[in-house]
Amino acid sequence: MIDGIGVALVVASAAGLMRGFAGVGSGMLMAPFFVHIFGPVETIGLIILIEVVVTAQLMPSVWKDIQWPVVAPMGCAAAVVMPFGSWVLVSLDPSAIQFGVALLVTVSALALMTGWRYEGEKPLAASLGVGVVSGFLMSVTSLGNPPVMLYLLSSKDAARTNRANFTGYFAITLLALIAVMLIGRLITWQTVLIVAVILPIFMLATWIGSRMFSTANETTYRWVAFVILLLAGLYGMFR
Repeated sequence: MIDGIGVALVVASAAGLMRGFAGVGSGMLMAPFFVHIFGPVETIGLIILIEVVVTAQLMPSVWKDIQWPVVAPMGCAAAVVMPFGSWVLVSLDPSAIQFGVALLVTVSALALMTGWRYEGEKPLAASLGVGVVSGFLMSVTSLGNPPVMLYLLSSKDAARTNRANFTGYFAITLLALIAVMLIGRLITWQTVLIVAVILPIFMLATWIGSRMFSTANETTYRWVAFVILLLAGLYGMFR
């Protein structure tokens, strides 16, 4: 594990840049590498603790741009569903479900890249539905963020608003995940020590990514976000 810390720091740097710029995608980048270095259980705790801290780092700068009537119901719905996802799907094959969802995400990302957008509003029922699907998939397949990305990025909202909404959504769902993991005693002192090593470089990279976002235009932001969504779908299909 010690030998892998150097690789983990490099991956965390790239993930921090992505998180700071797009407001999303860092966990999807870190997971495949961290699982190999630290193991699956440790990886979940590491990513959650890192993301919680960096979400708190970003919140002051995005708070005023978050659409709370959209984000709060979506995040709360996801949080409520999370603990029940594994129980509901105990008789099904999670890998098959993950592949189907990942395929849908990939196709949707390609559609968004063509320039298609949903020009309507975000009704409460739709936000709740997306939250339920996201929380459900997060607890079963770990592929919970792409549905939220698809829902928000397909709208006519500005990049600044989408980035803020991602951060607000993560603030709610990450706190729920931490509670679930603490109850299940899945976060150990070793997890905390590894986070203490990785977190400073991740936070620095996130700050740099945020500075990069301040000089980016709408087109650049959307294409970065679309590529992240596409890679998430492909990762889910071929992991």
